[in-house]
Amino acid sequence: MYSARVAHHARKLRQSHNLIRGWTIHVCSSANDVGSVVKSDGTNISRHCGLGAMDKNGSRKFSSMASFSPNYTPAAKMSNGNAFWAARSPAPAIGVKYNSQSERRARQFSTDSDLPPHFEIGMPSLSPTMTEGNIARWLKKEGDKVSTGEVLCEVETDKATVEMECMEEGYLAKILRGDGSSGIKVGEIIAVTVEEEGDIAKFKDYSPAADAAPASPPKETYAPTPPKEEVSQASSAPAEPKVSKPSAPSASGDRIFASPLARKLAEDHNVSLANIKGTGPDGRIVKADIEDYLASSGKEVSQAPKSPKATTAPVTGLDYTDIPHSQIRKVTAARLLQSKQTIPHYYLTVDTCVDKLIELRSQLNSLQGASGGKRISVNDLVIKAAALALKKVPQCNSSWTNDYIRQFNNVNINIAVQTENGLFVPIVRDADKKGLSRISKEVKNLAQKAKENSLKPEDYEGGTFTVSNLGGPFGIKQFCAIINPPQAGILAVGSAEKRVMPGSGPDQFKFASFMSVTLSCDHRVIDGAIGAEWLKAFKGYIENPETMLL
Repeated sequence: MYSARVAHHARKLRQSHNLIRGWTIHVCSSANDVGSVVKSDGTNISRHCGLGAMDKNGSRKFSSMASFSPNYTPAAKMSNGNAFWAARSPAPAIGVKYNSQSERRARQFSTDSDLPPHFEIGMPSLSPTMTEGNIARWLKKEGDKVSTGEVLCEVETDKATVEMECMEEGYLAKILRGDGSSGIKVGEIIAVTVEEEGDIAKFKDYSPAADAAPASPPKETYAPTPPKEEVSQASSAPAEPKVSKPSAPSASGDRIFASPLARKLAEDHNVSLANIKGTGPDGRIVKADIEDYLASSGKEVSQAPKSPKATTAPVTGLDYTDIPHSQIRKVTAARLLQSKQTIPHYYLTVDTCVDKLIELRSQLNSLQGASGGKRISVNDLVIKAAALALKKVPQCNSSWTNDYIRQFNNVNINIAVQTENGLFVPIVRDADKKGLSRISKEVKNLAQKAKENSLKPEDYEGGTFTVSNLGGPFGIKQFCAIINPPQAGILAVGSAEKRVMPGSGPDQFKFASFMSVTLSCDHRVIDGAIGAEWLKAFKGYIENPETMLL
């Protein structure tokens, strides 16, 4: 009896000791940064934490702790007496902002004197659709002192080139991605800053992979994938025989973890999973790993490898040049493909008589010339008419979501602008409330900024409807535009042309100028009758333009 009670109390003491030890936290991070919380059992979690100001003795005090953030994975673990903390985030979510967008900054700490406290600057997310960016040029060089608000570099996003400002004082110790670097993922480290000038030399050979990444992830902390996955995969395999290699065990005897799609792709190309290093969660092999391996080994990656038509070999006798994709080209291609594949388009076309519109424009330009204002174009009048029609038929000023249709109260018109760098769609905000002179001025300024690749996120985010005009600049008679998601409509404007119209008498005729416009609609949001009603309202403003001035 006595021995049983002793054993019981000893077990309770061990449990309490493990509980206290398991939640021992080693943290050193700047205020509100995301740090890696390292348990004594080797498990890493992420936690918001902060440090107070450094006192005269060189020590820092902890600030209040926030809740855990499971969306972050740790950069490093305790190793050989050194502790490092750095946020590793698939999308920046830390409260350091550049131009109202978040950017990943992390402070790392080392107990070794050769790695002093420093900041890692990550590629910021400067637009909702940005997944990677390019470094156009650095305005600061290694060793320069940087102050709050100073521009560090110019980042080429999927929309424009944006200046990235420094948020804290210090010294630029290391530039990891130099001028012209492309394909930098959001959150990837591009530079390191330090607080003391004397620490710059210690980062001469700094590498985030060598300093922050652990040698091998601890697989023992995760449960293995249930064997049912293999059973279901085998049962769903086609009846025809396949030549494939089984996954060989690793050197340590551990099972190789791979996604079903990665296994299928490896079997189709007769690739052993033992030869591939996984980059997914906990070292799991994913589809991208197989594709990278096939690309490096010179094999073709194809969804249908049996098809003889799928080939990337150059055709003999053709002279060609491969032009790399720009960021704006990649995003434009992805969004337009998404639009055509997921949005049920339909098109409505109407011809509008623009004689009165052209006459009014001539009168307004005479007044503008006398007052020194900018000339008003037909496109400016089209924008105004489209905005007023959206106000009259608000169902077209909406967007689709899985749970509801969002109808906007603001009428923000995107204007398609073609440049050498790609297609941009800057915004004229609240176009229904602005006069023609102001719309004309804003359109010209935005078009110039688009051609200079200097648009800022606020210049192109938040549109509710788009106007694309290929008539005036290029003389296109009529075309159908692709909807700019998440919007529900886009107006394609053609050129004006003179036509012969019947007169009042049997042998009489007259000439009139007509402009064709086509409305592309998302049928989930805009029914056919609603789209026709919007076009009727738009045509009324175009053919009676004086009503736009009331």
